[in-house]
Parts: sequence; C-alpha cells; structure tokens
Amino acid sequence: MSEIAIGAKPADGPFNRGAMLLIIAIGTAAFIATLVLGAYAPDMRSGHDGGAHALSNGATGFSGLVRLAGETGRDPRIARSNGDLQTEDLTIITPEHGFVSLGDILGLRGEKNTLLILPKWESEADKGKGGWVRISGLLPKQDPEQTLAPATPLTISRHKSQREALQTVGTDATPEMQFFAPRVVQTMANKDLRPIVTDSEGRIILAQLGKRGFYILADPDLFNNHGMADERNARAALATLDYLNSSEDAGIIFDVTTNGLGRSQSPLKLAFDPPFLAVTLTIFAAMLLAAIQALVRFGSPRRAERAIAFGKSALVDNSAALVRKAGREAQLGPRYVDVIRDRAAALFRLPANSSPDELDQRLEGLNPKRSFEQLSARTAGAQTRAELLEAAKSLHQWVEEVQE
Repeated sequence: MSEIAIGAKPADGPFNRGAMLLIIAIGTAAFIATLVLGAYAPDMRSGHDGGAHALSNGATGFSGLVRLAGETGRDPRIARSNGDLQTEDLTIITPEHGFVSLGDILGLRGEKNTLLILPKWESEADKGKGGWVRISGLLPKQDPEQTLAPATPLTISRHKSQREALQTVGTDATPEMQFFAPRVVQTMANKDLRPIVTDSEGRIILAQLGKRGFYILADPDLFNNHGMADERNARAALATLDYLNSSEDAGIIFDVTTNGLGRSQSPLKLAFDPPFLAVTLTIFAAMLLAAIQALVRFGSPRRAERAIAFGKSALVDNSAALVRKAGREAQLGPRYVDVIRDRAAALFRLPANSSPDELDQRLEGLNPKRSFEQLSARTAGAQTRAELLEAAKSLHQWVEEVQE
C-alpha cells in the first residue's frame, strides 16, 4: 500500500498561510520602525525637561520668548546643528552652566550678531509635573563667571531690588528697551564690556563685548519665561532683539546644541538620509523580492509520487527487496538455473517435452569453453549472496557465448 494517499488534501498546520504572512509583515514593519526611531530619536526630543533653553516651558526656559517672537513676525528658529548656526541672523545662546564649552559655537559665529545669556538659577525637573522645574537657589557666582573664561573673565555680583526700572545707556538704544529689575538682579563687570542696560547704580546687565557683534546678558530673568510674565519686560525683550539684530527683516536663531539637544550624526541615520536613502530602498526592495520568491510558488506544483510505483519493474524491485531483506538470496540458485535452462531451450528450439536431465545433456555440448552442468551445479549449490552472484554471472556468460 502506498504511504501517500493519492489525491488527498494535505492537513492544515497550526498556522494558516495568511496568518504567517501577517505576522511576518508586522514584524518587518516593527523592525524598520525601530531602526528609524533609533536613528532619529535624539532629534525628536521635545526639550520639555525644565532646562534653561529655548524648548523649555519651565520658569527658567525661553520658550515664551520664542512664541512671542513668532507671534510678532520675527521668524524664530531652533538651531540643532552647526549648519543651522551659519546665518547672519541674531543667534541666542543659553548655556545652563558656565562649564559648558562654547569655543566651537563662538568660533563658528565669528563677527556675526550673537547674544549670550549667562546662567543664574540652580534648578531640577519636577518629577510630578512634566516640563516644570523646582528652583533650589542661585548658582554659585563662580559658575557664570567661568562661562567665557579664561579669554574673557567676568566678575558676577548679585543684589536685591525693588523692581525698579533699569537704565538704558546705549547711544542708539530705543526707549522701548525699558526693563524692570527682577527680585534678585545679576550683574557683571569686565573692562572690555560696553554697557547697554544697567541698574540704577551703573552695574552692567546687558553689554557688548568689544566692538564686534557679540553681546552678553548677565540676568536671564529679563528674557526667560518667568520674565515674560511681566508685559513690560516682554515688550522690552522684543525691542532688544530688534536692536541687537543685524537688520529688522532678519530672523532670530535660538541655539539648543549647547543644551545637549542638537542633532546627532550616526551611520544608521545616514542610511535614511539622501543620497544614501536610495541605496537603503534598493536593498529593502531586493530583500522583499527574495522573500516573495521564498514564499510564493513559481510554476505548476509537482505531484507527489507513490511510495510503491505501478508496473512489472516496480513489482520485481519490490520482490527483490523483500527477498534481500529476508536473507534468502542464496536460495534462489536453483530457480535461476531453471530460468537459464528454459531460456536456452527456447533459443535453440529443443524439444519442449524433454526432461531437465535430457536438456542438460543437449546443452552441455553447445559450448566447448564452459560446462553447463558444472555451472548449473555451482549456481544451485551457492551458499552466500557473493557465491550466487559470481556463479550466476558465469552462467549468464555461458548463454552469451553460445549465442555468438
């Protein structure tokens, strides 16, 4: 009986084809999404960590100034890479500590208009409210003092105020640049500073460093979110941005690279950016075609063969396999002699009613080179498969020689 049922429909597996294709598709999409997110995750950070930078909504952040500049048509933009800083627009740098290295960004800006806002507050993110901060106090004076050290050492001082109006001393400053002092005023001193805004005692709050377009704001509370709560300071901040900018039509750049929010470069990210994106898509298409070729059948399916084929040859092969498996091959010698005797009698037209002995005598004289009786006896008396095979070959050779 055949081991394969002809025409029977194969049994369904634990998962059908559609379910497996869906699982593979979802897994592939999830893998690609993981790669893309891994490449661009640093660039997608919202910055709502309560830090003192342009993306922060905390009291010490500057997102309020960014929104105010945008609402008033001043085209604010967030710089996340050095390429974004190569512009003539006013660039605002807001390091959160004085030990942050500014050499690269200041060298990149050169003589272009740049405003540096010194750090003032020691704060930490509020774990209970996202984007909020808890202010633990003022930074040590040594922190903001080393922002530009050692090239430009600053002397920082602080004093309480009565929220009085600050003084604008710049020769071309506008009356709209009228700030009001915060509760604690942070000022600075250096011989190369050219004051623009001071307190009532002449201590410098906003100044130009030398004769180039580099400005320093000592007290961030005039520009940060806490300061923007005062409408008068908000109006003065916009007027100051216009005053410091190179032209009235220029935009304003808020740098966040010094706050650790810049775009990072990586080989994985390059794979999804032009011109390497074309290579990535080509590789993905090749993998997709290979997967289709592996999953989809091409051409008509081959029909499964029977375990036991039809026909005389199959019957002979199966019978021989049974005899060989039973170990009875050596006992087939006499039968083989009978087959050769009958074949020879038919070939040489010997009388059909002759006995086996008579046929042996007639066949003995047909081949003078080999004795039929000896070969027959040898074949019939074989005890092993090897002996039987050797004797059967000799008997078959006898028939071939007689036919010649």
